[in-house]
Amino acid sequence: MSTGLTAVRQALLDGPADVGPAEVSRAVRRSAGLRPDGALLDLDRQARAEMLGAGPTLQPLLDDPAVSDVVVNGDGSVWVDRGGGLTLQPGRLRETRALATRLAAAAGQRLDDAAPIAEGRLPDGTRLHAMLPPLCAEGAAISLRTMRTRAFDPTELQASGMLGSRGAQVLERLIQVRANVLVSGATGAGKTTLVASALSLVAPGERIICIEEAAELVPAHPHVVHLQVRRPNVQGAGEVTLPDLVRTAMRMRPDRIVLGECRGAEVRDVLGALNTGHDGGWATIHANTARDVPARLIALGALAGMPPGAVAVQARSAIHAVLHLVRRQGRRMLAEVAVLRPDGAEDVACDLALTLGPDGDLIEASAWPGLARTLDSGEPR
Repeated sequence: MSTGLTAVRQALLDGPADVGPAEVSRAVRRSAGLRPDGALLDLDRQARAEMLGAGPTLQPLLDDPAVSDVVVNGDGSVWVDRGGGLTLQPGRLRETRALATRLAAAAGQRLDDAAPIAEGRLPDGTRLHAMLPPLCAEGAAISLRTMRTRAFDPTELQASGMLGSRGAQVLERLIQVRANVLVSGATGAGKTTLVASALSLVAPGERIICIEEAAELVPAHPHVVHLQVRRPNVQGAGEVTLPDLVRTAMRMRPDRIVLGECRGAEVRDVLGALNTGHDGGWATIHANTARDVPARLIALGALAGMPPGAVAVQARSAIHAVLHLVRRQGRRMLAEVAVLRPDGAEDVACDLALTLGPDGDLIEASAWPGLARTLDSGEPR
């Protein structure tokens, strides 16, 4: 750390307990001595990044609107994703453990040998995951995902290549007919981006309840309520889980219930909500292809104590369409649109209605006539 930053840190330690941008700037002026205006401004930026943000190396990357993810490995290497995959940044960070513990503290989380994993959100909304050795053998590992300040509209998704013209039309129609939609894909495939864009098409008079572990959905809509889980305190009390929030959301007069990620026992409550007249809901799920979604739902249902037959019956009644996203050569794309159908009395299968064509847009597959009737009728079923 430079001498200037060390002096600023000491000035802050000697000042009030609460530290914000104004306090940092005052500490810079008190400790900087005689410096040219340009050097003073540079020190102020560095100090704000160091004391309030992710540090002078990482904070400028997080402030870049093109950046979605920043990861730091134990050897100090920094990798950045600007939409084309992770690329290595020049230089290396020192003292990654100290940085990880400071970021965890900024997110209100504990990170030490007794609690070597921390997840949380930084004051600017950046999502943090940090891990210490020996769980991460090379050294402290840090993963940061930036917070979108606004949703992309479907036109922007078309320009980026995520949607073709047909994909954009299907997305808009799914919103209009109030279909319940499950968006699948791998981590970083763009599931949250697509859901936020779709919700921006919802009529302004509707009330959207978004349920997430950490608020990431930022639809351009005037009436959105964000519900977030709460982790237990050090005594193990005070936890509020995703299933708790799903049940709460149903009592909040929702027009649409949206689950940021379905990955556990909350699948029982989500399927229950979508089967009780709460149409127009959206959720995301991790799956390799659209056809793998039924098996994934059954696996999650098992975590909630649901037999496979119960999951299958509820899923094929509740979910009207599956949108599957892929990431190829650094480009996120809507690759499949599918529908669920019964497969025997107590099973469910997923049939493709649209698949990715050679021109990057969607082309019809075997289940398209049935989905087309749904979209044309104005009713989900």
